[in-house]
Amino acid sequence: MGKQREVKLGAMLLGVGRGTSTWRHPDAQPDASVNPGIYKSWVWKAEEGKLDFIFIADGLYIEEKSIPHLLNRFEPLTLLSALASASERIGLVGTLSTTYSEPFTAARQLASLDMLSGGRAGWNVVTSPLDSTSLNFGNRRQEHPEHNLRYEIAAEFLQVVRGLWDSWEDDAFVRDRSSGVFFDPSKMHTLNHQGRFFTVKGPLNVARSKQGHPVIFQAGSSDAGRNLAAQEAEAIFTGIEHETLEEAVAFYQDIKGRITAHGRNPDDVLVFPAIAPILGQTRDAAERIYEEVANLVTIDKALDYLGRLFEHHDFSSYALDEFFPELGELGRNGFQAMTDRIKREAREKGQTLREVAIQVATPRGAFVIGTPEDIADRIQERFEAGAADGFVLGPVTPRGLEDFVDCVVPILRRRGLFRSEYESDTLRGNLGLPIPANRHARMLVTPANIFSE
Repeated sequence: MGKQREVKLGAMLLGVGRGTSTWRHPDAQPDASVNPGIYKSWVWKAEEGKLDFIFIADGLYIEEKSIPHLLNRFEPLTLLSALASASERIGLVGTLSTTYSEPFTAARQLASLDMLSGGRAGWNVVTSPLDSTSLNFGNRRQEHPEHNLRYEIAAEFLQVVRGLWDSWEDDAFVRDRSSGVFFDPSKMHTLNHQGRFFTVKGPLNVARSKQGHPVIFQAGSSDAGRNLAAQEAEAIFTGIEHETLEEAVAFYQDIKGRITAHGRNPDDVLVFPAIAPILGQTRDAAERIYEEVANLVTIDKALDYLGRLFEHHDFSSYALDEFFPELGELGRNGFQAMTDRIKREAREKGQTLREVAIQVATPRGAFVIGTPEDIADRIQERFEAGAADGFVLGPVTPRGLEDFVDCVVPILRRRGLFRSEYESDTLRGNLGLPIPANRHARMLVTPANIFSE
């Protein structure tokens, strides 16, 4: 009888917090986004809980209305390289844009992190939704590519990076001092890629790690995002927009169906919805914690937060207590799935701008507010209903990660839903994902091995 299926868990580390005002919380450390000691303590806590990975998000454009965490934070791969030496088993997943990076550089950075960590790297593939990002890369792009084109670029980018990661067969480096042979030239492979968007010769000057390739994560809920995920990803982040079980199951089934249509095994691609718990020892205590967090957010900050999703649109000129404004196609070239949902729900519910802004900035429906048992119940319900393979924890309060590891993880273990020890020392091993075969490795058929036992 096979081992019982278990939940996979990751944690997003957000410095001073996800929202506009979490840094003001009495438990927060206002410099957390650039404090390596805090990040190390979080990684140690996540590893103590045997979580599969920690995740560092990123963005490439800020303005004066950006939330505090975005204004001053570490570049993900640099931070993860530092955290590699402060941890032993936990996966290290970071965001890197395919729209504003070069495939060779990306392949080298990620392969280096994978080597430094002993095979624990993961790459969250993003296409940079904000059109203002192009203003920081003017010599490379004069204008921000439209939504679907960004995903076409990403697909080729991934092909190139994967090809570069296979530049060296696993036994290419002989390192024989007596003969003076450092490597086997027949096992070094030049890519020579010439495509629509990229021309890359190769080979890469970093070998494969013990897990073969970094694990490919992707987050995109639009149709183009789902197609890229189904074709290329090994783990899929899905946001907190799936508030009902029915929506979450529908998304999961849609993604798994697309994966199958691409000729891939759906069991080799994991779906990770976000979960944002607010824990209290009682439900009333959890409600008080939510109110404490929500009351830190002013309406001005909520409008700024909403504006970023809509390509930094200025909502301050609209009447707060009139119906949410008609915005046409605004937002569709950025955070398309999220902005489409916001506009649709505002129209269907007859919401005012004030209601939408507060809801987006302090999304009560996206939080799971309750006791540790309530949080564990939600995880178990969605996992067993076929809505998720795992979850990415997005802590709401400064102590959210610690509370989850100390209070929720033990419940999941008692229910047989989560590990007590790591199974592997690689990210792939702990996620149960296969090691990708090097495309150039072939068994040579010779008379000697035809008849070998």
